[in-house]
Amino acid sequence: MSTTPSDRLRALLEPPATASGLDLEEVEVTPAGKRRVLRVVVDSDSGVSLDAVAAFSRRISETLDESDAMGGAPYTLEVTSPGTDRPLTGPRQFRRNIGRLIAFTLVGGGELTARLLSLDEDGMDLEVPGVKGRKPTARRLELAEVAKARVEVEFNRKATDADLAQGEQDDDADDEDEYDEEHEDEHDDADLPSAEIDESTEEA
Repeated sequence: MSTTPSDRLRALLEPPATASGLDLEEVEVTPAGKRRVLRVVVDSDSGVSLDAVAAFSRRISETLDESDAMGGAPYTLEVTSPGTDRPLTGPRQFRRNIGRLIAFTLVGGGELTARLLSLDEDGMDLEVPGVKGRKPTARRLELAEVAKARVEVEFNRKATDADLAQGEQDDDADDEDEYDEEHEDEHDDADLPSAEIDESTEEA
């Protein structure tokens, strides 16, 4: 069975992600002028701090340098954590957003916006907001009924226990933390800021 470059990169980067306590959500390579951008999205149940993103970026940079997965052409390594506008694609993502308002697109073609209360292996328990002063109603939604789902941003949402537990990490990271490494022909580590490392990807 044939695999794509992204599949091969995912197989290479999955072990260091697991060892770092992170889940590898997405690996994507895109052209950017004369170079390429390798974008790696990671997450964890407790959130991802900027320090964790930076440490993981350095770790996989070493892994990539030891392999020929990216070839000899220069590229930029970008490690990031998911933003709130990213779609929820599986139980793991839903579990991390318990207590939040979710916009669902259903397999049957309908749409539903409801608060996620709990999740099990078969589906989820929701609270559908009431309209025109009516009380919220409970609803059970099977995972198989969901075609798409996305977190709805609430500006006046009451903080949940999960939000409070993650508050300290939010001081260190935005919704989408990024850490870039430039892979170029020449470098001088002594002059580099701590957030960027220039490395050669071409043989001397």
